[in-house]
Amino acid sequence: MVITGHDRFLRQSLGVLHSRIKQARVLMVGAGGIGCELLKNLVLTGFGEIHVVDLDTIDLSNLNRQFLFRHEHIKKSKALVAKESAGKFNPNAKIEAYHANIKDPQFNIDWYQSFAVVFNALDNIDARRHVNKMCITADVPLIESGTTGFNGQVQVIKRGRSECYDCNTKETPKSFPVCTIRSTPSQPIHCIVWAKSYLFTEIFGTSEDDAPELDHSEDSENADEIRKLREESQALKRIRESMGSVDFPRLVFQKVFTEDIDRLRSMEDMWMTRKAPESLDFEAVSRDALGVGSAVAQQDQNVWTLAENYAVFADSLKRLSERMETLKANVANGDAPPILTFDKDDTDTLDFVAASANLRSIIFDIETRSKFDIKQMAGNIIPAIATTNAMTAGLCVLQAFKVLRDDLQKARMIFLTTSTERVINAEPLQPPNKDCPVCSVAQAKLGIDMKRATLGDLVDKVLKPKLGYGEEFSISSDAGIIYDPELDDNLCKKFSEMGIAADSFLTVVDEEDDGRVDLRLAIYEQSFPEDADPFMIQEDIEIPNKPKKVLPAPPSVANGDAVGPMNGIKRKRGTDEVDLEELRLAKKSKVPEMPTSKDQPIVLDDVDSGAIMIDDD
Repeated sequence: MVITGHDRFLRQSLGVLHSRIKQARVLMVGAGGIGCELLKNLVLTGFGEIHVVDLDTIDLSNLNRQFLFRHEHIKKSKALVAKESAGKFNPNAKIEAYHANIKDPQFNIDWYQSFAVVFNALDNIDARRHVNKMCITADVPLIESGTTGFNGQVQVIKRGRSECYDCNTKETPKSFPVCTIRSTPSQPIHCIVWAKSYLFTEIFGTSEDDAPELDHSEDSENADEIRKLREESQALKRIRESMGSVDFPRLVFQKVFTEDIDRLRSMEDMWMTRKAPESLDFEAVSRDALGVGSAVAQQDQNVWTLAENYAVFADSLKRLSERMETLKANVANGDAPPILTFDKDDTDTLDFVAASANLRSIIFDIETRSKFDIKQMAGNIIPAIATTNAMTAGLCVLQAFKVLRDDLQKARMIFLTTSTERVINAEPLQPPNKDCPVCSVAQAKLGIDMKRATLGDLVDKVLKPKLGYGEEFSISSDAGIIYDPELDDNLCKKFSEMGIAADSFLTVVDEEDDGRVDLRLAIYEQSFPEDADPFMIQEDIEIPNKPKKVLPAPPSVANGDAVGPMNGIKRKRGTDEVDLEELRLAKKSKVPEMPTSKDQPIVLDDVDSGAIMIDDD
């Protein structure tokens, strides 16, 4: 129900800011724990138009902290149900909901530019970094947020004015040696990584060499395993050609759960100090699973039996195969082959990884896990707490007020922390990191006629003559380096042949030591007349020079030998971004002194630093 005079009360509370809020078109990415609280706040605050994007569906486990959802909403879209439920708080609110992946092509740069503010309420690093990059490119303010247990964080991000999400390198997520994943798993996480980063990618993706969770350093123990893994990859690729046939599930099962395990068992020295694995028999397992229906996959809180795991494995393999065959049928000639990627919120991919991991756990006598537990482990999810979500969402809206007033000097980086007391710590926004690969680069939009344009056209008709690049530069896509002075094989290829599509990015790196900063080109598709160049690049591009680096003082001379920095070595810049932690919460060194008395309130909105004591009583 709408409270009588609600709009009048908002005008009294917010003053001139109220009109800006009513006219604001905002985007909220994620409708989970923080998202439910945030959407409610945005609606009640009177934001004029709110767009909500979320790929996930509602699980039973969500109901304890995502208050917009009820039991009857289970298995329904979070975004669509959130729109329906939040709309009841204010029927005048205009809410647009998308049950979709924020990385889908429909959510392009032009779409981002239509918003006054973007709110991130996500639970995974990859999507956070994508939205951060899109907002930086579109020059739209982003309010990033996240929680883990009782801890939370809110960060205001504005291109050129503050740090972005990628400005600070964080601890790299744990990787696992190939030899452990391939031959001697001992924990459920080892089997989950194998199912997610090896088996799934070999059947429906690209190659295990691209899996970040596998440690491919070729030490004496790992090298032989890497060679064997690559041999098995080739065997799986041959089996992959039978995708869609009735024999496909049997061929995959016998390869990875029977033949590979029997080969491992034959290495007797490996099992002198540990229990040897027991391979599975396809005929026996499939016969026991005849009475198991596909509905067992919905029992995500239960630990499935061997027969139930096989039933989910076979059914999910069939579903994924059908999806892949559909994608292949729609691929145009010359386009890159289609692939599927794991997403913890994609039921088909999660079912396959959960069942495959459990089957492997059974083989190695490792504890099996429920689908719910595997989703958390595969997606690196840390459970959240309802009160922390609510506080974080409220802080997001308070920071949005400052953004809408264009008063960023009062905006804050805010941390909810738990030590001996629960505190809110605020600090001023930090300037961008001059070495950040995302926000400290030049940005430009590049229109490409995908049917005609080649990489050579970009190099010879745009980068060199129009933007003044010399010979020492490289071009990278999300897949890696596609051009540099020693790599010119791709110059004659069309962009579609290299897997580069509309709404993707290219990064141009000036390799000269005193050259210009990196240039990120946001690609959009456009048709041009046959007699015209197949490119259009915006005219007002500014590519500043790299900041001069101050070299450290040379160290002292020891034993008559001068030791100093090496000169003349050029670094080849790759495109792999540094993996980040879910949240940057460990900033204890910046927590100010606590107030001496709880009777001395501190107004968070008006101070440069300080802490608010929160009583849990």
